Amino acid sequence: MGAPVKGKLLDLILVLGGLLMIAPLVWLIVNALSEPINAFQLPPQWIPRPPTLQNFQQVPDLIPFAQMGWNSLQIAVLTTAGALLTSALAAYAFNRLRFPGRDQIFSVLLAALVVPVQLTVVPIFIMMRWLHLVDTTVAIWLPALVNVFGIFFLRQYISSIPRELDEAAIMDGAGHFWILFRVILPLARPGLTALGIFVFEASWNNFFWPYIFLSSPEKMTLPVGLVSLQGAMGGGPAVVLFAAITLVVLPILVLFLIFQRSFIASIASTGIRA
Repeated sequence: MGAPVKGKLLDLILVLGGLLMIAPLVWLIVNALSEPINAFQLPPQWIPRPPTLQNFQQVPDLIPFAQMGWNSLQIAVLTTAGALLTSALAAYAFNRLRFPGRDQIFSVLLAALVVPVQLTVVPIFIMMRWLHLVDTTVAIWLPALVNVFGIFFLRQYISSIPRELDEAAIMDGAGHFWILFRVILPLARPGLTALGIFVFEASWNNFFWPYIFLSSPEKMTLPVGLVSLQGAMGGGPAVVLFAAITLVVLPILVLFLIFQRSFIASIASTGIRA
């Protein structure tokens, strides 16, 4: 089998795999745009006939979707901005600076990646209660400002940037903060973009943390709202729930489509060097 044939076969396999991955999303949107009587047909329809926006119009009548969306956006933006800043500072320190116990501290941080978040919720809840932050959005984004995966990811990305640039900046009298924000971070923009997408998506879809720390309806986020909507539907049409899920998924999808070039570039260029 020649190389061109192998290449075409690989392309075919990738296309089929992509179609299988995107099919559930298409099915979700199609059913969200369909009348209840036309949904869930077998074989499934891939074009809504006739399309309707009635399901989307019913969502705000059942849950305060706009308020929940605003709460989710606030938490996701603050979490993403804070995590990017702390991850960049820590990654620069672990990659460029020499200090006692650096490798040991980094190993402990990596060990934290294998600890389930459910094991940390009790001490963090006690801490938030001591700070009188329970039932506030601060209790959601404050613990997420330190992202261990983000530190590891940016450290590996920064390791691919030549150290000669740092040395040249030091010869010109630059300090560490100047080097980080004027030399390293501009070159690490694809990595920052990819990490931002990861953190924003995780915060936007986070259900466990808001469900534990928030009790006031006006402070709830969209994932919690979807669960309450599912309970409120009872025996109602599931297409309304599908419409709400579509509204939650679309911002992440649009965000990825906008920054997909930087995302792919960062994943392709991030090494695993120490």
